[in-house]
This record gives sequence, structure tokens and C-alpha cells, in this order.
Amino acid sequence: MEFNEIINPGNLVYKKTNLLTDKVLSYCPGCGHGTANRLVMEVIDEMKIQSETIGVASVGCSVLAYEFMDIDMVGAPHGRAPALATGIKRVYPDKFVFTYQGDGDLAAIGTSETIHACNRGENITIIFINNGIYGMTGGQMAPTSLEGMKTSTSPYGRDIESMGHPLKITELVSQLDGVYYVSRQAVHTPSAARKAKKAIRIAFENQKLKKGLSLVEIVSSCNSNWKLSPVKANEWMEENMFPFYPLGDIKVDGVAVKKVL
Repeated sequence: MEFNEIINPGNLVYKKTNLLTDKVLSYCPGCGHGTANRLVMEVIDEMKIQSETIGVASVGCSVLAYEFMDIDMVGAPHGRAPALATGIKRVYPDKFVFTYQGDGDLAAIGTSETIHACNRGENITIIFINNGIYGMTGGQMAPTSLEGMKTSTSPYGRDIESMGHPLKITELVSQLDGVYYVSRQAVHTPSAARKAKKAIRIAFENQKLKKGLSLVEIVSSCNSNWKLSPVKANEWMEENMFPFYPLGDIKVDGVAVKKVL
């Protein structure tokens, strides 16, 4: 193929959305955060709501999301993103407001803020990245770490008797009346990314219709802290994470549905 054919718009297969900045992503190669960032920005771009959207970045690997997303962004203290998003949405009820959080932020130090924002039915969107471990701070055990999973603070594997069960925070909040839409997706393949993007779009559309809170969980790998190559990490995720955190819609239009693998 000649170079002019590659750059010819008529042959263009994919290009970076205009709402991703040119700053180099700080995520580890193989991490799902970069793809998740892109999907959120593609949805906002396609809905033409750039000037109407405010994002809230949490602490953790997602803390620098405001460096990559070309929209109005606010940084929240650790775990407080849903509370901050609540305040923003109440002051600017016609804005699209979303949080972008990891499992350590949303399901550990931020459990209270997450549950109560969901219970109140705040008309916001929560994007939740679940990689079963603390990614930025050294690979410690997270609430979502699987039984037997080795981390820096559970070197012999998560022991249920002494460390408790993995927390299915997404199923937990889906039972709350204020939550309108809940979906769990992944981004490790083109097909999975398309489904994740569809779920994110539904979540933002629900906000436009003032339906209440929508939460989209994205199960991702953390190959650096799992100490696996990106390919092996995706395989491990499919074999171990997906059976415990099955993909599919969990709640649609305020009604619980059967999860689809």
C-alpha cells in the first residue's frame, strides 16, 4: 500500500477522537484505562456535548484523566468523586456530569459516597474501572481482588476467612431504587469495546432524560501489578475475572435483568 493511500481519508478506518488531548497517556501499556478514556470521549464527541459536560477525576490511575480529556474536569479527593459530582449537578442541573473512578477509589475509601449517591438517585453517570487491585500505589489488595489473588498485601493470596469476600459493588448498588441503569463491560477486544461504548452512550442518554443514576463498570487488566504480559493478563482476566464479574447489563430502565456473559 502506498503512503498516500494510508493517509487518504477515503481509506480511513480509525482516527483519534477530537476530545482526546495530544498528551501521551500515562497508563501502562496493555491497561484498559486508555481505551476507556477514548470511549468516553467518543461518546461525548458524537453526542456533541463537549461544552455541556463536566467530568470528575478520582485518585488512583484515573487521577490524570483531566490531562487526556478535552472537557471541563475537576479533581476530587480520594473516594469523594460521587459527592463532588452531586454538588456540581445540583448547581448545574442541565450539564452532563460523570465520574471516572477505579475500584480502590469507588469501592473502598469511597464506598459511602458511592452508595449514598446511588441511593439518592443523583442524575449523574459513574464510569467504574475494576482491575481487582490498587494499580497506582503498589498493587495492594483491593475490595474487588479475587479469592486467592496474590497482591503486595496478600502475597499468599486473598484469604476469605481473614480478609473477607471480594466486593461486588456493582450488583450491590444495582439493588438501590435510585439507580436506573447498570452495566458491566470490558475493553480488551474490539467487540468488547463496542459493547462498552454502547453502554456508556446509554448512560449519558439516560442522564439527558433525567432518569437518575447510571453506572457502567469496565473490567480491566492490570498487567503491571498482576505481573503478566498484556496478552497473558487479558487471558487471565477472561479465565478468572469474568466468571466472578460476568459481563452484560445488570439493570435496565430501573429493572433488574439477567446478566449476559
